[in-house]
Amino acid sequence: MKQRNKKISRRAFIRKGGLAGAGLTLAAQLPVLAGSSSAGKKALPVRALYERGAATVYLKSKNELQYIGMPVGGINAGGMYLSGDGRLWLWDVFNLNQEGINPVDIPWKTSVQGELRKVRSRDGGSYIAPPKAKELRPLDQGFALKLEYEGKEQTRQLREEDWDEVRFEATYPVATITYSSKDIPVQAVLQAYSPFIPLDTDRSGLPVSVFTITIKNAGKHPVKATLAGWLENKAALHTAAVNRLGRKNTTFKEEQITGVYSTLEKTAFGNQQADKSFDYGTLCLAALDRDAVAIADIEAIDNARLFTSTTKVDQAVKAAQQTLTGSVITTVTAAANESATVSYIISWHTPNLMIGDGKVLPEKDRGQYYDNQFKNAKEVASYVAANFKELSGTTLLWRDTWYDATLPYWFLDRTFVNIGNLASTTSHRFKSGRYWAWEGVGACHGNCTHVWHYAQGTGRIFPAMERDNRERVDLGLSLQENGGIWFRGEYEKRPAIDGQAGRVLGCYREHQMSADDGFLKRNWDKIKRATQFIINQDRNKDGMEDTPLENTLDAIWDGEIAWLVGLCIAAVKAGQAMAEEMNDTAFAAVCKDYVQKGSRHMSDQLFNGEYFIHRPDPVKGRKGLGSYNTCHIDQVLGQSWAFQVGLGRVIDQQQTLSALKALWKYNFIKDMGIYAETHTDGRPYALYGESGLVMNTNPKNEPKPFGDGAAWQIGYFNECMTGFEHQVASHMMAEGMTDEALTITKAIHDRYHAFKRNPFNEIECSDHYGRALASYGTFIAACGFEYHGPKGYIRFAPKLNRENFKAPFTAAEGWGSYAQQLKGNKLDAALTVKYGKLSLRQVSVERSTAKEIGKVSVILGDSPVAVTVQTRGAFVDIRFSEKLKIQPGTPLKISIV
Repeated sequence: MKQRNKKISRRAFIRKGGLAGAGLTLAAQLPVLAGSSSAGKKALPVRALYERGAATVYLKSKNELQYIGMPVGGINAGGMYLSGDGRLWLWDVFNLNQEGINPVDIPWKTSVQGELRKVRSRDGGSYIAPPKAKELRPLDQGFALKLEYEGKEQTRQLREEDWDEVRFEATYPVATITYSSKDIPVQAVLQAYSPFIPLDTDRSGLPVSVFTITIKNAGKHPVKATLAGWLENKAALHTAAVNRLGRKNTTFKEEQITGVYSTLEKTAFGNQQADKSFDYGTLCLAALDRDAVAIADIEAIDNARLFTSTTKVDQAVKAAQQTLTGSVITTVTAAANESATVSYIISWHTPNLMIGDGKVLPEKDRGQYYDNQFKNAKEVASYVAANFKELSGTTLLWRDTWYDATLPYWFLDRTFVNIGNLASTTSHRFKSGRYWAWEGVGACHGNCTHVWHYAQGTGRIFPAMERDNRERVDLGLSLQENGGIWFRGEYEKRPAIDGQAGRVLGCYREHQMSADDGFLKRNWDKIKRATQFIINQDRNKDGMEDTPLENTLDAIWDGEIAWLVGLCIAAVKAGQAMAEEMNDTAFAAVCKDYVQKGSRHMSDQLFNGEYFIHRPDPVKGRKGLGSYNTCHIDQVLGQSWAFQVGLGRVIDQQQTLSALKALWKYNFIKDMGIYAETHTDGRPYALYGESGLVMNTNPKNEPKPFGDGAAWQIGYFNECMTGFEHQVASHMMAEGMTDEALTITKAIHDRYHAFKRNPFNEIECSDHYGRALASYGTFIAACGFEYHGPKGYIRFAPKLNRENFKAPFTAAEGWGSYAQQLKGNKLDAALTVKYGKLSLRQVSVERSTAKEIGKVSVILGDSPVAVTVQTRGAFVDIRFSEKLKIQPGTPLKISIV
């Protein structure tokens, strides 16, 4: 057949370009995809999604380094990025609180032929035009290496330009960067992180980045390696020049470290109140080497001159307009086929945190929490040096525990990486100890309940943060006499119904992630009042909330709305569970009645035979905004939340599965760029060649699917927002729809491949969006994990690789690994604590079938444990005669035949 030569259209070219170079793209992986372009076709499983694979690596040779920005500062300590080649950038540690990491408007066309818009940071600017490290590096910092071997000398900086290959291994919270070139026998390996210890908010919240640099000598002769680290003094980055300050560097030596301490100096003609400025503070660079040489001022940073200075300057002062850079130089020798290691610390201390003009928040909530622990950056560095072995060792232990699993590496990456949002300026901790967060960097005030309740990660990794937020904010300053919870703390004095329900569910999770029942006892009366508020929003007393209140789609909807109804049912069931634990039988009965009525009526009245819908208000009809007969992403959110906290079934199982399958059929879009050509409203969170789960679709092809009036919020319905997608993926995983759950999660992972944009920054309303921490819920569901600390109960029922499964877990007082081997109905399992302790009265595991048990044996360390056993179908509940305390070195082993 004769082929005609055809020009490729610009649209086709853009589509093709969206697929190029990004590694594995989802569209290429799936032989047949469900979604708008293949509705009705069965999606074929992609076995590659289940494969263990290897750690995610990004390479210079594939042009994958330019957008990487891994958070390497402590949680609630500012936003510090590590670039793909190992240098620090962004430096959002000066309390600026700007909107977005790069607060500029980006020109963007909605489609190839569409209108030109300006996209703000809060609308996805960093998605369509991701900032590059070289563009946001306001001060100079780096490392250089001089190698002397076989009579030769080589000097290279640890940067992309100086090496043939740079390899970035992205195992958050620790990055490993390897530098190599064909012409030298040495590799340099840099590990960078900030101390990160799950359950320990203080030691995970240090304003510091740690660099451990290893020289690997693959040659036959010893190599002398001289390493120079430098840091420009840019204390008071934004105001020093305006306030006519000087900057001062001073060298110092202590028992463990040698460094340069960077401070500010007031001048005679300067602002004498400059220490009140938001960015006033100190910086510090130090090497963990008592014999290192510190220089207060180096005039030039280049490969020829960096190591040639013979003048050791111990103190230097310059005007803020001048460049002042300190350096610390250390020397090691690596024998043939051996390695040598040096560690550096970069710390900061900018205590004057204030949100806005400071008038809304009380005086006690001004300033950084870390100012209670350290008075300057030098004290931070000294603390880290003095405790380096424990801080570093425990951080690496967590990294190794997290990745020592049978789950796919890419899955472990994507479900955990968003915990890094806590180490951005999305999340703060005030000097009073109070935790406070934007929705995304600098956008939308005040621990927004209807956003942050999706965030499952914080409550599992740093449960103390969430307990404090419940007590101090939601059940504290935000709780009203009628039980309503202000949904933005001091910033929005009204409740949002979904946020209200999510916070009651959160209270149950925070109770479960406690070692005892103290949290529940202290707060029960308030939790009860908040739960009663939800019940009171059911005007016709049918168990289905129908009072128009704010929701997360920034509008007030009328009618009975499946996703809000189901979420309220789940919240009231959580209230029932807590009431039963508190022996409040009367309130438990009230809750039980609401849950039973609501579940029944939701099933009967809000299910259209395929999915759950929004029934309009009988008087107002469809005049206002709503989802109505459309297929809405959150339609069974209540059941998703219920699985996260072990509440069991709150929405009919078969209807729930049908609803999830409808989301897969109608809402999973193979190519969002093509989809956006006909759905032009919405923000650009997925582009040509990128797949995703869209917020709302119109399977009935109604002319006005979202109501009869115009509303700007309709644009949301055409978007892919990762927090919602993660929520659905976690639910699908819990229901056994593993192919679909993995596909949705992988679609997000591919959208955030480093070739395209920063893999560590999932964007919604601004960067590092809080809702994205819903990703951890998919990990919870994959493990079939349930936990109740006060009851001493833990459960594992893996959804992936059940025959040979291993994964990490966190509990109230410790963390570790769970492993099982399942052959037929024989199950061998082990719980190993790596940090802290785990107190247990009962373990529940799942076999292949409900076949009768032959024998159960349990051993703690070397000692047999007496147990009683009950079965619930395929589940085996193993109860101990007394509470066991499992500690590192004494694993709990279970055998069932």
